[in-house]
Amino acid sequence: MRRINIEPSKISKKNTTTTMNQRQDMRVLEEEEVDQLKQSLPKVNWMGSKIQLLKIQDFWHLPSRISNILTFQKHFIAQDTDLFITSFPKTGTTWLKSLLFSITNRSLYPPKQSPLLTHNPHELVYDLETGVYGENPKLPRPDQLNDLPAPRLLHSHIPYASLPESIKTSNAKILYICRNPLDTLVSQWHFYPNAIKKVMGDDEDFQPPSIEDYFEEFCQGTVLFGPFFEHVVGYWKQSLEQPDKVLFLKYEDLKENPVLYLKKLAEFIGMPFSTEETNEGVIEEIIELCSIKNLKELEINKSGLHTKHVDNKAFFRDGKVGGWTQYITAPMLERMNKLMEQQLGGTGLSFDLHEAE
Repeated sequence: MRRINIEPSKISKKNTTTTMNQRQDMRVLEEEEVDQLKQSLPKVNWMGSKIQLLKIQDFWHLPSRISNILTFQKHFIAQDTDLFITSFPKTGTTWLKSLLFSITNRSLYPPKQSPLLTHNPHELVYDLETGVYGENPKLPRPDQLNDLPAPRLLHSHIPYASLPESIKTSNAKILYICRNPLDTLVSQWHFYPNAIKKVMGDDEDFQPPSIEDYFEEFCQGTVLFGPFFEHVVGYWKQSLEQPDKVLFLKYEDLKENPVLYLKKLAEFIGMPFSTEETNEGVIEEIIELCSIKNLKELEINKSGLHTKHVDNKAFFRDGKVGGWTQYITAPMLERMNKLMEQQLGGTGLSFDLHEAE
């Protein structure tokens, strides 16, 4: 196991002029061509705001990220030792990032010395299309990725079909986490409006949608990185076809039996827990360190910004299974059950819509 570089600012810098030229060369399309492409794509308004989502490669994305995604797809070169977390937004990404970082670095950092105590999990497992290829100054730039020690811990929200070919053809491992659709949409309904308000500014009159309206958008698939079911099924099928490459995890299973699934995760990435570690309670220590309750109380996650539009604390609302029961009506539940039958029938994948914990 090797140290994960957690301070991108300390990564060796190359000649400034060369670096700037490399960044320019990494653009997939010129600004004018990107703008022309955006004009041709299907559009919807996001959560009733003036911000639009554009549909490209069968999924909905923010216009500002189209160029990031295309650049990521064309230029990213995977390494065989890479570990990728992939997910639909608000399905347990932050939690899985903290667990993966802790497992891969457990010989370097005892729980009381973990970088998680002073860093938000998103600073330790790097977002690609929304961060590295975006404008997050806390993360390394694309030309710095090769300077990171192995294994590189990386993350993407894009669907499997849109991942760079180098990820698919390499021996890199993919860990996909999903969550039942009702808890997912409720979590998004709480999370996104604050970010939208910050993007639009105080002068804009934005009224967040009702849960009924957002439920409708979610069912239609016109949500960020949606449609949900197509996203989930894409990774599910790959986990069946390539079980040594793609590990499919359910949020609910992790919550119900974290010891079992941490063992599976560690074995999958080639870093299994030893009998000695198991007997010494290392797994339980990691579970406690990475619990939503513990992470939520850390000062780093109580204050500060993840990006200029998202607070660190926004990632730690409650993390409960079945919290949807406070918001979803009986007719909405009935419709979702029918939608799951339509979308998941014949796939072998199912979700139990648990009631609140």
